[in-house]
Amino acid sequence: MKLQRKNRLRALSLGALAVSGALALTACGSDDTDSGSSSPSSSSNAKNNIECKDAKGQLLGNGSSAQANAIDAWRQTFSQACSGVQINYKPEGSGAGVTAFNQGQVAFAGSDSALKPEEVAASKKVCKGGQGIDLPMVGGPIAVAYNLDGVDSLVLDGPTLAKIFDSKITTWNDKAIKKLNPDAKLPATKIQAFHRSDESGTTDNFTKYLKATAASDWKYEGGKAWQAKGGQSAQGSSGLAQQVKQTAGSITYVELSYAKDGLKTVDIDTGASTPVKATTDNASKAIADAKVVGTGKDLALELNYATKADGAYPITLVTYEIVCDKGNKSDTLAATKSFLTYMAGEQGQGALAELGYAPIPAEINAKVRETVAGIS
Repeated sequence: MKLQRKNRLRALSLGALAVSGALALTACGSDDTDSGSSSPSSSSNAKNNIECKDAKGQLLGNGSSAQANAIDAWRQTFSQACSGVQINYKPEGSGAGVTAFNQGQVAFAGSDSALKPEEVAASKKVCKGGQGIDLPMVGGPIAVAYNLDGVDSLVLDGPTLAKIFDSKITTWNDKAIKKLNPDAKLPATKIQAFHRSDESGTTDNFTKYLKATAASDWKYEGGKAWQAKGGQSAQGSSGLAQQVKQTAGSITYVELSYAKDGLKTVDIDTGASTPVKATTDNASKAIADAKVVGTGKDLALELNYATKADGAYPITLVTYEIVCDKGNKSDTLAATKSFLTYMAGEQGQGALAELGYAPIPAEINAKVRETVAGIS
């Protein structure tokens, strides 16, 4: 797929995108996780190149757990430069973030899925004279993580994954898995498939991949809520990762930054010359072919989950920061713009590669910066 706004992107931003909860800002107080700072506030921090300007007060965040690790890194750096701002963040999932935003509880939300038409309509009650818009800020691969003793390398494809997560393939030595892994010593261990219990953009993107590559095996409509029967569930990406670490024969889907500390990841057979590993570089190749489908200031993207390009990892997500294009609260507007400007800038994006996130295309990132500068 190619970018449909202007020309196909020619470069990727140096920045990487984060993944986990959605940040949201509010004028109200909060007693959730907070971050203070001991460094003096200033309108411009030369060392960090962060423009604080009039940013002050408390910022409340809620949403995607995919970008939680990135938000935490951003929070620490931003708070050191802008001590007048305190950031509180809840990685409760994309669904919770959108709900909080449309109820006026936060000035920002994070979601791994773009706003639906009915959600945009609801946002107009909060965004006086405007509406909620999607700003792609972070992205990366959704890794298929597993825990299976004696199997350090594993290849799966869309149809096989669909059957595993729909309880149609129930043991690790199933003939479909053997066919994709002829040299592996696969045990007869029962497969324990874990999915998200909360509404999640990660679930939405993972099931979009299953629908795109295994339509005859995955009959579910899709969306943020898990619809297949069977399997086990856990809250958030961290909850899934923890369950798989302690459960032999288990498998799940989580952002790459959570697939560590003993978890192994599946290589995906896309039909390309070789199976594709879940890496930030390989996810970037897929995200680079996204096209903008949002209108006006909305920058919602469409991803190609069925890509067969060599080296392009197909199971990806982009996390959007959701904000009012107009009608932001006057007492949080300066902090909103300052923090988003930092997140979308070279320093914010560039700090995330080591956390396991993939970069946003440079052309799209430029549009994000332009849009952030114009919010009011």
